[in-house]
Amino acid sequence: MKEQLKAKIAEQAALVKAAIDAGKAMTVEEQAKFDTLETDIKNLEATIDAQDKITARQKAEAEAEAKNRKTIEDEVLHAEPNAHKPVWKGFGEFLFAVKNAASPERIMDKRLIVTDAASGASEGIPSDGGFLVETQTTTELLKDTYETAILAPRCKKVPISAGKNSLKLNMVDESSRADGSRQGGVLAYWEGEADALTASKPKFGILELNLKKLTGLYYATDELLQDATALESVITGFFGEEFGFKLDDAILRGTGAGMPLGILNSPALITVSKTASQTADTISYNNILDMWSRCRARNRMNAAWYINQEIETQLAKLSFTIGTEGVPVYLPAGGASVTGYSTLFGRPVIPIEQASALGDLGDIMLLDLSEYLLIDKGGINAASSIHVRFLYDESVFRFIYRVDGQPKRKKPLTPYKGANTLSPFI
Repeated sequence: MKEQLKAKIAEQAALVKAAIDAGKAMTVEEQAKFDTLETDIKNLEATIDAQDKITARQKAEAEAEAKNRKTIEDEVLHAEPNAHKPVWKGFGEFLFAVKNAASPERIMDKRLIVTDAASGASEGIPSDGGFLVETQTTTELLKDTYETAILAPRCKKVPISAGKNSLKLNMVDESSRADGSRQGGVLAYWEGEADALTASKPKFGILELNLKKLTGLYYATDELLQDATALESVITGFFGEEFGFKLDDAILRGTGAGMPLGILNSPALITVSKTASQTADTISYNNILDMWSRCRARNRMNAAWYINQEIETQLAKLSFTIGTEGVPVYLPAGGASVTGYSTLFGRPVIPIEQASALGDLGDIMLLDLSEYLLIDKGGINAASSIHVRFLYDESVFRFIYRVDGQPKRKKPLTPYKGANTLSPFI
């Protein structure tokens, strides 16, 4: 608007100058144009003046709010001159403060405000978004999550910065190891192999991950809320294990809609079927051998076998025939009296709850989870309400962990020599 005002004043001045330079008065048309410009100028000046007044008031309000917040922080931190943030005695004390903040009396522990309100409309109303768990507490809760999880700790984890909700990576789009296809199109020549060298370049694809929400609710009795230590033990134990379980399940079976994309739903998965004459719901040495042969060689050192626990009875009896005798595959020659190797082709065999029953897709999996990418925001959001279970004398705690994941590779890989495709996910 100021630029418009400047232009109209200049145009108005030009009209007057032209008339003076010509030694005559402005014509009727020039005077009408001058009057129109005068009206426009006055309207612009009034609008600009109004905006300046609004801006000044907003600035004053923001300064007053910042000053008030600084006063609260100084009050909380005054007794701790070397601290940069408030200190909680434990996670239970933090949750107890969140619960009180949601009470009708709005008993607000000032440490909640200093810690930082979450992404809600008001830091004083936990139902708008809750409060961020402090870094130390978050670390402990996530530590429990990743300690109880089996698959998640083996994945490639990338934390993303504050203010970001997604991650885009340029990944090499490589579907074949044939000449001219490696690294998505790079080709090198030996000197003299070609008279005129042909230029080549890699081909990239975009891998995009957007944070999803893993949420949990916990109903705590008022009796339990009186004991912060007990509350902390229950919350971290229950939710650490449950979040770990759900994260592992999503890494395997996630649909990619509102949750991570699971390996079993990924186009990079290679499925190995039973042999034609094999009885259903059984395991043979050829099944294991076929799976091992489809795992890319460079992925084998990081790969592990993940199985349904019920399959162990068949693995223990697994053998292959040499001459007229059978040789054990899974157990050492001493049989069950000696500790089992718990390996196949030198890679560990790990029973997990999320593996399918024998005969279904996902009953036995050979996976290199370093090829699976996980992102998270790091913080866990906690909020509380006394209203949902008021008649039952219980308070409700809600926890949100923002995370996403998917395999790095989008399709199996055709080898340089050979017909069978390879993948880190078999």
